[in-house]
Amino acid sequence: MTRKHLLLSTSRTHGTGYLEHAQKGVDWLLGSRSHRIAFIPFAAVRFSYDEYEAMVAAGLPNHMVKSVHRSNDPAKVIEDADAILVGGGNTFKLVHDLHVFDLVSLVQDKARSGTPYMGWSAGANVASPRLCTTNDMPIIEPASFNAFGLIRAQINPHYLDAHPDKHMGETRDERLQEFVVINPEVPVVAMREGAWLQVEGTSMVLCGSNGARLYLGSEPVIELEAGADLSRFS
Repeated sequence: MTRKHLLLSTSRTHGTGYLEHAQKGVDWLLGSRSHRIAFIPFAAVRFSYDEYEAMVAAGLPNHMVKSVHRSNDPAKVIEDADAILVGGGNTFKLVHDLHVFDLVSLVQDKARSGTPYMGWSAGANVASPRLCTTNDMPIIEPASFNAFGLIRAQINPHYLDAHPDKHMGETRDERLQEFVVINPEVPVVAMREGAWLQVEGTSMVLCGSNGARLYLGSEPVIELEAGADLSRFS
């Protein structure tokens, strides 16, 4: 089976319901038939996994969503699923728990072999090789920074261009430029809210709204619009 991933910058945009802004992407990923979806909620910190599962299920009413926290054997929930969803929140917490429950290799293998994978925010970030381009505070220390590595590029979700007046700290742009100075061979796709990546086989295309920016070593930062072909980083 051909791999198929939907990697969203965010779960919602201003004025839209949960996952509503990306309905075209969800339809592309899951099609018309109902799926048994394994949901990984470990990025949640300020609300419960039960609440998270309920939000996701409400956003995907045509599918059967089961959070892995419902089982004493989270791996079995993933093994039995037709699709895998990984939610946003704190990426350090997410990666910590993925390693605690020994789920990294399992999700890698299923997603690479054709099981549809969908992640937003932290869940998109962990489709990258490592968590290093998250925006989150390291509130917990994972056993490793290694993530799923479903694509070659690093993702930076919720990308903002803003630099508030009189603010003396580094901008997001400057932080990402620091990353590519240290990791010049690693591309970073910084997606604004409303944007997502559709990955199918060897193809990776930027979709949605508001575009993205591409960072790669000492090359000038490139503005990307919907339709941009990023297959060489897939």
